[in-house]
Amino acid sequence: MKSRLLPQMIVLAIAGALLSLAIACSSSPTPAPASNALAATPVQATEATTPPTEAPEARTIKLGFSAWPGWFPWQVTEEAGLFEEAGVDVELVWFEGYLDSINAFAAGQLDANSQTLNDTLASIAVGDPQVIVLANDNSTGNDQIIVDESIQSIEELAGRRIGVEVGVVDHFLLLLGLDSVGMTESDVEIVPLETGAAAAAFAAGQLDAVGVFAPFTTQALKRESSHVLFTSADFPGSIPDHLVVSQELIDEYPEGVQKLVDAWFLTIAYMAANPEETIAIRAERAGVTPEEYGEYDAGTTLFSIDDNLATFSEGSDYGSLYFAAQEIADFLVASEFVETRPELAGAFDTTFIDAAAR
Repeated sequence: MKSRLLPQMIVLAIAGALLSLAIACSSSPTPAPASNALAATPVQATEATTPPTEAPEARTIKLGFSAWPGWFPWQVTEEAGLFEEAGVDVELVWFEGYLDSINAFAAGQLDANSQTLNDTLASIAVGDPQVIVLANDNSTGNDQIIVDESIQSIEELAGRRIGVEVGVVDHFLLLLGLDSVGMTESDVEIVPLETGAAAAAFAAGQLDAVGVFAPFTTQALKRESSHVLFTSADFPGSIPDHLVVSQELIDEYPEGVQKLVDAWFLTIAYMAANPEETIAIRAERAGVTPEEYGEYDAGTTLFSIDDNLATFSEGSDYGSLYFAAQEIADFLVASEFVETRPELAGAFDTTFIDAAAR
């Protein structure tokens, strides 16, 4: 597809040489090596050449998250004391704009971030060693292309002004929709806006269409006679969301990564046992009512341990992260979002999911 280059949001200076991919053997065991061929494979130390070292010192992990139903559970983790229960010290950092969180992570201001697959692969493509260690969810309708009453088909987007945050996930969704009817980005007029600003502009009648994700969908649909043209549910599995950590954090503090993953599963169980309390927490973070937040549940499928084991397995459809990554990597290059295809070896590490399952 003809498209435009990914903006310079991610092309930040990545200072310093990469740390070794191996953690020396220590008195405290580290998690088992990743089980999947595409996962990061630790270098094996030998008794003859590697002296024993002390266990890595515990540290505070800075975890970024932003407005998305699949990431609001981290607010529950914090307020319910589940980071502490998992044994990890976390500084949870909220970002009003998703793009700001991506930039902060790429700049080394975070140890971990909440990101989509395509945005993570775009970062890897420009040389940022980011590693996906957990699937939080799949978008099953909460990413939406919303239009005014004059537009009833994707073909009728031709020549219309569409607000979207360029280079992030709903731009990708828009291109998938256009491609499904043989159209390209050159057939529409893209108005680049941050997601919240795009929703506000559409609601005010300044745009013909908008690409937004929940909770901004609620704001966009306040425009009279507006309606949803298509969603991520029309492209199943194409928008998975993840916990992404730096390779440095894995190298220096693998125990912390494990406990962070464990905290997610504690949170999933806690939310199942305390639905009213945890919906209220997530709704407050989202800036909507609990009733409005309840409408988001069907549009985001939160992932359990079993869901993670399934998606971190080889497959021939978007149910497999490895299949999805291959398809999205090809799409990013074909759409000229990136110049170089992201290197997928080392992009996923199943070590921590496997340990959680055991």
